[in-house]
Amino acid sequence: MTKKAIDRIQKMEERFDSLERMVCVLEEALQEEGGIREHFAVLQDYMDSGQWLKDYEADEKGNIPKEIKRGVLSQDALYDLLTEAREILQKING
Repeated sequence: MTKKAIDRIQKMEERFDSLERMVCVLEEALQEEGGIREHFAVLQDYMDSGQWLKDYEADEKGNIPKEIKRGVLSQDALYDLLTEAREILQKING
């Protein structure tokens, strides 16, 4: 077997392994699609309801303990995540 053939087979094997991992991840995500929709809906409602703003303001006033994880109170992070999730759900729905 030539070096060229060996190199080609190794490169294709890398792509095979990569695609196999991607397919597994997508299969798992599709199985959890209902969970994705539910989490998306709950977080969207939280942001739209006014409760998010109240929690954000409480945090700004120092009323939320600093040891509490509160990434959800980052307006940009929550908005960006919801936007990404919406786009993914649209792709799933075709």
